[in-house]
Amino acid sequence: MSEHQIVRPYGDTTGDGMVQLSFTLPIPHDKRAEGAALQLAAKMGMDPAMLVHAKAMGPDFTFFVVYGTVNHLVDVSTVRVVERDFPELSAAAVNQTIRKKLRRKLVVIGACIGTDAHTVGIDAILNIKGTAGHKGLEYYREMRVVNLGAQVAVPDLVEAARAERADAVLISQVVTQRDAHLHNTREASAAFREAFGADKRPLLVAGGPRFDELMAAELGVDRIFGRSTTPGEVASYLVDALITRRERAKETVHA
Repeated sequence: MSEHQIVRPYGDTTGDGMVQLSFTLPIPHDKRAEGAALQLAAKMGMDPAMLVHAKAMGPDFTFFVVYGTVNHLVDVSTVRVVERDFPELSAAAVNQTIRKKLRRKLVVIGACIGTDAHTVGIDAILNIKGTAGHKGLEYYREMRVVNLGAQVAVPDLVEAARAERADAVLISQVVTQRDAHLHNTREASAAFREAFGADKRPLLVAGGPRFDELMAAELGVDRIFGRSTTPGEVASYLVDALITRRERAKETVHA
């Protein structure tokens, strides 16, 4: 990739700037609502904008899909992302490393905290069936997994982590209204710091489709995983963060 790579959206032809946008307005479906949708699209920089779909969502809301051109450019070289900084291991390699280096089972606790009742994400990572052909952490013989399920209060999660002597705590958040996922994660990280201290608390990992992976430090967690994360990625990270990095640190001290 060149030092600067400027790109525009692609629709019908390369660089034509065409994008498709969907949204809902809190107004009944009629001609005025369709006009409002096009006006909103124009204010967002779509020129021209075409309304390609409108459907009433009950008596008071309308869902729209708008297609149009934008003039904005993106410099790919300025995009910031969290790169994977650990090797992705096979299940056998994960088990072998835990058995050889930790010499006991690695204990992982997972939960959906607050009022979040959506367990699909945490189950995909923890349950043995996993997701998309990737086995969950229960499949790993050298891990002991405790899945607390949904709507777990932060104090209960802290107490479970203490009782189970957890090495890592996975926090799943799908509900994001009014930034609930951010508030809940900050609450959890603060509670763990207070309960355990910085040097003894379990590894904290947050996950969910609306998290920004760059916000780990701001939210007080060690790592954030977003959408499409596989159980193998999480397992590899846990091994690296809990075992491999400690081994490197010991080697550095004794060098």
